[in-house]
Amino acid sequence: MIQLQSFKKSYGQYTALQIPELHLETGIYWIKGVNGSGKSTLLKSMAGMLSFQGDILINNQTSLKKHPVKYRKMVNFSEAEPLFPTFITGLEMIDLFVSAKNAPTTQKENLIDALKMQHYIQTPVSSYSSGMLKKLSILLAFIGNPSIILLDEPLITIDTDSLKVLYGLIHKEHNQKGTTFLITSHQPLDPAYLPNTKALLVEEQTLKIS
Repeated sequence: MIQLQSFKKSYGQYTALQIPELHLETGIYWIKGVNGSGKSTLLKSMAGMLSFQGDILINNQTSLKKHPVKYRKMVNFSEAEPLFPTFITGLEMIDLFVSAKNAPTTQKENLIDALKMQHYIQTPVSSYSSGMLKKLSILLAFIGNPSIILLDEPLITIDTDSLKVLYGLIHKEHNQKGTTFLITSHQPLDPAYLPNTKALLVEEQTLKIS
């Protein structure tokens, strides 16, 4: 379960997002909202990338503010427009995450194969197209054994075959491991692949169950 307590994210005098109290049980959540409504701000805050007022807890015990290292090991994040150091290879980036998340080597190999990244994974990130960068970001979000995976606009940029693989990965992680997903997307999530998705709406600087 994810719990937001007195959450408020401001930029100067502007309040971008304010959520007094929210409890989300284990599940797959589709976060909807217009551009600029605060969807990415919410995910980046939950990933521990942005400072904010209040707190976020996992299972009523692991606090982002009080246990930042433990919390970050439980949460993985894929950005809408990922940026990586251009001088390293995709494989080096993956190995860094494998080490940080204490993941088995077979996991990275399976993900590379599933997303068909073998032919370029050992080349520098500077040579990657936007689609290749997106797949690398998505792959990294599945490394380790996270309790929560945050995916910001994962449906854009990647090809149709990779999109089917992504749906399969989400379905498998959730059903076999109980992983919770929070996914922002302007496109509806395909109910044929993710039939039990719950919708959340970011509107008027707050998050509502729609």
